[in-house]
Amino acid sequence: MANSWKMSQHGTKKRKLDRSTEDYMYFDSYSDVTIHEEMIADTVRTNTYRMGIFKNSKSIEGKVVLDVGAGTGVLSLFCAQAGARKVYAVEASSIADQAVRIVKLNQMEDRIEVIKATLETIELTEQVDVIVSEWMGYALLHESMLNSVIFARDKWLKPGGLILPSRADLYIAPINDLVVEGRLNFWSTVKGQYGVDMSCMTDFARKCIMNKDITVNPVTVEDVLSHPCKFAELDLNTVTLEQLRDVRGVFSCECFGSSSIHAFCVWFTVTFPAEEKALVLSTSPFKPETHWKQAVLYLDDAVDVMQDTKVEGEISLYPSEENSRHICIRMDYVIGEQKKHSKTFSIPDQYLEVK
Repeated sequence: MANSWKMSQHGTKKRKLDRSTEDYMYFDSYSDVTIHEEMIADTVRTNTYRMGIFKNSKSIEGKVVLDVGAGTGVLSLFCAQAGARKVYAVEASSIADQAVRIVKLNQMEDRIEVIKATLETIELTEQVDVIVSEWMGYALLHESMLNSVIFARDKWLKPGGLILPSRADLYIAPINDLVVEGRLNFWSTVKGQYGVDMSCMTDFARKCIMNKDITVNPVTVEDVLSHPCKFAELDLNTVTLEQLRDVRGVFSCECFGSSSIHAFCVWFTVTFPAEEKALVLSTSPFKPETHWKQAVLYLDDAVDVMQDTKVEGEISLYPSEENSRHICIRMDYVIGEQKKHSKTFSIPDQYLEVK
């Protein structure tokens, strides 16, 4: 589950938002049709969840399911179709009103109960056998919805109960960005076209483009400069809220050939357990595009590399001090023989709904 944003300028330090304000802003962003259209239209996302639920129908049939952050209720309906006896569809935003209508339209109101409230405030009359949730944000952890899934697990899930999906993995790789390279080179071409030398704009353009924002863009396979490197794994059956305050790992890879590294890209997979073969929802640039795309982290300057140039470092994902639902990413990295560099990235302030 992810919302779209536009880039913004980082100026003075923002005041920290209280939790109620953070929650209001978060849930309000899911009151519009646009984000739900984007998620349902993401066939990789929606079909994988559907298949993941049906592949676990033996564990769902006749059982009680809790859908955390149900949105329009599509996952709740999948669970009912898979034979669930009862589904509690918990959704705090006003889209819950539409979920009630959708459930009724599909004649499932006797098995699906839509609860319009935050997960942390609800009271159920029974423990649940299964928790299902599409909680993932950009770079996996943006929006902090996994916290609610863990809360639900600890309070409502029966011992040995099922969580769908059950695992998440984070990956990183260096990338080349020809679009950025073209934008930076543009200023050197102005004189030839107009007779005015604007090449001094290149450094300013670099600072504006290769900034400290976490940029969400689709990355093409051709731009990835190494094999993917997994740096973190989260087992949803055991991960704690304390561990989510700093998800970190190390990475090491070797470049495929001569190129320039402009950025690192981060993506994730989530895994649905199955009797025969686990089902994986991937946001990798090597797989079909999803609405999550990839999180791109630009270096301050491009670095030239050759075949087998080693790239290694440490990466840490943690909540922003200003808004705990927003993610920050800190990287310490070394490329080839260069000295170690450090950079911290954050989510831009202003959001843009896609019309």
